[in-house]
Amino acid sequence: MVKKPTDILEEEHHVIQKVVAVMVALLARLEEGKDVKGETINHVVEFMRTFGDKCHHGKEENYLFPLLGKKGVPMTGCPIAILVHEHEKGRSLVKQLSESGAAYAKSGETAKSVLIKSLQGLVELYPNHIWKEEYLLFPMTNKVLNDKDQKELSDQFEAVEKEIGRDVHKRFEKIAEELAPEI
Repeated sequence: MVKKPTDILEEEHHVIQKVVAVMVALLARLEEGKDVKGETINHVVEFMRTFGDKCHHGKEENYLFPLLGKKGVPMTGCPIAILVHEHEKGRSLVKQLSESGAAYAKSGETAKSVLIKSLQGLVELYPNHIWKEEYLLFPMTNKVLNDKDQKELSDQFEAVEKEIGRDVHKRFEKIAEELAPEI
């Protein structure tokens, strides 16, 4: 049986949650006065930009949300506009994490507070965001889309994977697994 697009997105959430857990641990280390590796921050940023945003959010924003809009789901308001806003907030926080991580790697203590703020923002955003998608958006999606729509969306998701590269997707899944021991 072919996976529903929402199943694919939910599996991606599990990978993202692993990296969010790493961010929680990094945040705890920094708040305890311990150092974190700049390389680990860089891996988190790269993961969130490529896997979290380009792959995962790209599927939602470029394919899922427009299809739901065609099916009559309002593009303004709940849940789509709120989720898009949270994607944008996530991009901003990842940019801030990248910049504060680079500053921290150069100057250490002086950039630490901005790095902590960036991590806190992401750690607060993603669990709530994922909950909204899994318990509001995905059940609604599965009620609104028929089998033909589901197949079309699955094909579009597959095209995204091919464009990004299956090896890239797998590499980021591996990075998510490997980050935990680094902290």
